[in-house]
Amino acid sequence: MSQPFGQQAYQPFGNILLNFPDHANATHYERVLDIEKAVSSVLYEVDGVKFKREIFASLPAQALVIRLESSQKGALNFMVGMDSPHSKFEVSVEGDQIILRGKANNYHKEAGPDGYPYPESKLIFEARLKVENQGGRLLGHETFIEVSNAQNATLYLVAATGFVNYHDIGANPEERCRNYLAGMEKKSYKILRDEHVQDYQSLFNRVSLDLGCSDISYRPTDERLISFYDDEDPNLVSLLFQYGRYLLISSSRKGTQPANLQGIWNDKLVPPWDSKYTLNINTEMNYWSAEATCLSECAEALFDMVKDLSETGKNVAKEHYNLNGWVVHHNTDLWRGAAPINNADHGIWPTGGAWLCQHLWWHYQYGGDRYFLKNVVYPILKEASLFFAGYLVPYPKNPEWLVSGPSNSPELGGLVMGPTMDHQIIRNLFANTCEAAEILGVDKDFSEMLEHKRKQIAPNRIGRYGQLQEWLEDVDDPNEKHRHVSHLWGLYPGDEIHPLITPELAEACKVTLSHRGDGGTGWSRAWKINLWARLLNGDHAFLLLKNLMVPSKSEETNYQDRGGLYLNLFDSHPPFQIDGNFGAVSGIVEMFLQSHLRDENGDFYQDILPALPSAFPSGKISGIKGRGGFEFDISWDNRGKVCVRVKSLLGNKCIIRYKNKEVEVAPDKGKSQEIIF
Repeated sequence: MSQPFGQQAYQPFGNILLNFPDHANATHYERVLDIEKAVSSVLYEVDGVKFKREIFASLPAQALVIRLESSQKGALNFMVGMDSPHSKFEVSVEGDQIILRGKANNYHKEAGPDGYPYPESKLIFEARLKVENQGGRLLGHETFIEVSNAQNATLYLVAATGFVNYHDIGANPEERCRNYLAGMEKKSYKILRDEHVQDYQSLFNRVSLDLGCSDISYRPTDERLISFYDDEDPNLVSLLFQYGRYLLISSSRKGTQPANLQGIWNDKLVPPWDSKYTLNINTEMNYWSAEATCLSECAEALFDMVKDLSETGKNVAKEHYNLNGWVVHHNTDLWRGAAPINNADHGIWPTGGAWLCQHLWWHYQYGGDRYFLKNVVYPILKEASLFFAGYLVPYPKNPEWLVSGPSNSPELGGLVMGPTMDHQIIRNLFANTCEAAEILGVDKDFSEMLEHKRKQIAPNRIGRYGQLQEWLEDVDDPNEKHRHVSHLWGLYPGDEIHPLITPELAEACKVTLSHRGDGGTGWSRAWKINLWARLLNGDHAFLLLKNLMVPSKSEETNYQDRGGLYLNLFDSHPPFQIDGNFGAVSGIVEMFLQSHLRDENGDFYQDILPALPSAFPSGKISGIKGRGGFEFDISWDNRGKVCVRVKSLLGNKCIIRYKNKEVEVAPDKGKSQEIIF
């Protein structure tokens, strides 16, 4: 096991403290999140004066900007300061700036259960809040700034740590903060806002979804969620879909860290599961929709983490297993821990890195970037495959089979040899590595060795209840309702099980899903949306979507958490975990387009509306992508007319299927073609 026994937490930085005297009796209070612009607003009235706060986090400016406005000259009075939940911090004021400096807390435990100590924190941080008033007076105090008799004011927050990468924390946070502020010096609030909106919309506006709306669609979000199970307002589905895209754009951009268990929205020093990266589904689920919803740039932070792990994972492969290549287990953190943590019964699970490799391969499948394939994807896949080529061993009861182990089937059953999920992931890794080598024309002998081993890996098996077995032995419990359905990985996000290519195994997956039920944690329900969509059962996929889109806290639950959504549409494990939001987005996409199946030549089928729920009799989705380099606009109506516009991004042949009809088109690169069914 790892030393130390666990990994480090993702933690909040600090707080902006705003104090508005005499605003306790505010009326007409309203909070708004505009996901089309990524701007949040608070509006209210006090004694006939209207007040507004507008907030956005700007990637171009590397700043959080807060605009304070009043409808009456001289009516804006407030005090602003900062603090931090960390133990060691200090606050000072220099002119129109409040400065917060400190050091991150040590891990909340001194040592693991093995007695090995957690390292001392050495990460320093600094934040600067610049206050700019229009009218009135600005007065600096020892630890806060007071603005009086103004009409408007703007706050500019910048923040930085000494972190450079997982082995370098030598940056100067003060210098970084000063540079960020200097970059905004000659820009007005309007310019900063416009630059932020333009940057955000360059990603968000690529995809639209219209499933219709009615009068009930214009109520507050909490009211709509409470009634959704009964009214099935399709417009709320569209909102949840675009909300997920907003969350990914806002939590995962190039040069940042990947979205973790809480995305970036963790407010606790000791968060659930340390708010880090759980690799036995949760981190991957965060990125299931990135390529298909035209947000491939948002996955670059994930790719950077995988590159880091392919380095730290080499040490673990050698020290823990005496094998070449690289390996990562079920968790990692900012410092790219790769060894098994927590407990052996779920920590010793060696296929976390292999699963992450799938996302690199997807990026190539959707975008066709050969440079990326050659210089990023293939070297990482090859080294991951090298590890498993040595890790697989003959199964004593059938020596012709190769099995993985010791391992576990997340997170059920403890340590075993040969869990089904491992085998599905390793087969996928080997197949992708071999295909990449063939495309690049390299490593023929290595590929032949992998292909030989891939064919020897123990196959998926159907058990005595007709279920897909979770393990080599037929010991599945039909009464088990566990949140994980790990052995269905080959159905989704894998591609080796499908009703059209492996009907018996697909039926076995249905049996397994019937055993596990239609409930579970929020993210478990989201996963099952995808699974039922892959089984081409749109109405059951929609049932799981309905089961996700229920209030986590309500009168029905006596306001105790359960799986579902919080009233702000955050996913509830419980507690809050963002993976269910992202899993819902991918599940909705799978209803409208699936592009993972291939013909005998390796060309991808673009299956149109393969799992369309009857709850969506008409609609339109635009801008989604299919493997092979295609972008689609798909519309349908309740009369049965389906219109597909496909744009070729790479100039490849496109095979479009709808129900029992198949059309082959080949528009030139950059050109579009319309097909009507």
